[in-house]
Amino acid sequence: MLRAGEPDDSGRPQPTLGALEALVTESREAGMKVTLDQRVTDPAAVPASVGRTAYRIAQEGLTNARKHAPGTEVTVTVTGAPGEGLSVSVRNPAPEGEVPHVPGSGQGLIGLTERATLTGGRLEHGPSAGGGFEVRAWLPWG
Repeated sequence: MLRAGEPDDSGRPQPTLGALEALVTESREAGMKVTLDQRVTDPAAVPASVGRTAYRIAQEGLTNARKHAPGTEVTVTVTGAPGEGLSVSVRNPAPEGEVPHVPGSGQGLIGLTERATLTGGRLEHGPSAGGGFEVRAWLPWG
């Protein structure tokens, strides 16, 4: 959708930061181990475009962890305030034992990088110390 430059005209409201707890609950109900460290006191105060981007980053990070590091505990951290920006990270340790190769195109992370850039932010992703994986983003917040 981003690549085509077409807005979402489905008429459905797009999830924002306020929906993050529901996303984590759904992931837990699907069998994932997820810790949410949500330090933004008023998620509704985050601008909608930034909140949508933060939600999508968490969603993609959780999806990737479920596919590529099943059984690990995933930590989603959101911090920030007006004037300092919003930071989002999704990290997981390396899975124990052998994990079957799950093909991935990498398009999700590319799309997230584009989305973060469009909001004036940045996104980084890659292996973390100890063999895990982390997605980190900073997004502007007035």
